[in-house]
Amino acid sequence: MALTSGQNVRDLIKEKKSKNSTNQMIEKLVPGLLFVLALISILTTIGIVFTLLFETITFFTRVSIIDFLTQKEWYPFFEENATYGIMALISGTLLITLIAIVVAVPIGLASAIFLSEYASDRTRRIIKPILEVLAGIPTIVYGFFALTFVTPLLQKFIPDLAIFNALSPGIVVGIMIVPMIASLSEDAMSSVPNSMREGALALRATRLEVALKVILPAATSGIVASFVLGISRAIGETMIVSLAGGATPKLSFDPTESIQTMTAYIVQVSSGDAGYGTTVYYSIYAVGMTLFLFTLAMNILAQVISRRFKEEY
Repeated sequence: MALTSGQNVRDLIKEKKSKNSTNQMIEKLVPGLLFVLALISILTTIGIVFTLLFETITFFTRVSIIDFLTQKEWYPFFEENATYGIMALISGTLLITLIAIVVAVPIGLASAIFLSEYASDRTRRIIKPILEVLAGIPTIVYGFFALTFVTPLLQKFIPDLAIFNALSPGIVVGIMIVPMIASLSEDAMSSVPNSMREGALALRATRLEVALKVILPAATSGIVASFVLGISRAIGETMIVSLAGGATPKLSFDPTESIQTMTAYIVQVSSGDAGYGTTVYYSIYAVGMTLFLFTLAMNILAQVISRRFKEEY
C-alpha cells in the first residue's frame, strides 16, 4: 500500500489494528446473535407443544381417552350425550389425503421427470417458476376454486355428488401439493451425476429407460421424501376442506358425501361456536395434538427414508 501525504507507517498500523478489532468484535457477536435466533425458534416450538399438551390433559380429565380413540361418532355440541370419537375426523382427514395423493403423485412425478430429463434449459426456466407461483396461491383461493368450479364440474359427471363433499377438496389439495412434489423430486433427480445417464445411453438405453430404471432409483431418497412431505402438507390443509368439504363428521370413506377433517373442526370451533373453558373448547386442543402427532410422524418418516436411501455421489 502506497503512503499518501501526511501518513506514516505508524498510522497505517493503528488503522489496521482498529479494523481488526472491529472485525473480531463482529465475529464474536454474530454467533451469539444466531444462537439467540435459533433459541427463539426452539422455545417457540416448545411453548406450542406444552400448550397443546396441558390443554389436552385438561380435556382428558373430562372425556375418557379410550372413548376418544375408539368411539365412531363425533357430536361435541350435544348438550346431552355428547360424543368425542376422533375416528370420525381422522377418517375424513385420511380420505382427503388419499384423494390428494392419487392426484398429486403421478402429476408431480411426471412433471419432475419431464423437467429433469426432457426439458431444455429454457423450458425448465419457464415452467419451474410457474410451478412455484402455483405453490404461492393462498389456500382460501383454492377453497373457493374447489367450491365454485370443481364441484359444479364434477356434478355434471356425478349427479348425486353433494355440494359439500370429499372428492372436490381432495382433488384441489392434490393440485396444491403438486408443485412441492415436482420441485423436490426434480431437485433430487437433477443431483444424479450425468455420468450415470451417459453410461446408460451408451448401453443403448432409451431416455425413458434411463429416467425410470437409472435416475428414479438413484434419486429414491429425495423423491420419497417429497411424497411424504406432500402428504404431511395435505393432512394439515385447512381452508380448502373447510370451505368445500363441509362440516359433517362421519366415519365414512365415501368421497361423494360431506365430511369434516381435523383442521376443519378446529376452524369451526375457533370461529366462536364454543365458549372458553367448555369441553368443546378443550376438544380443539385434543384434535390439534392428534394432528400434530400425525404431521410429526410424517416428518420423522421423511427423515428416516432420506437417510436410509440417501446416495452419495
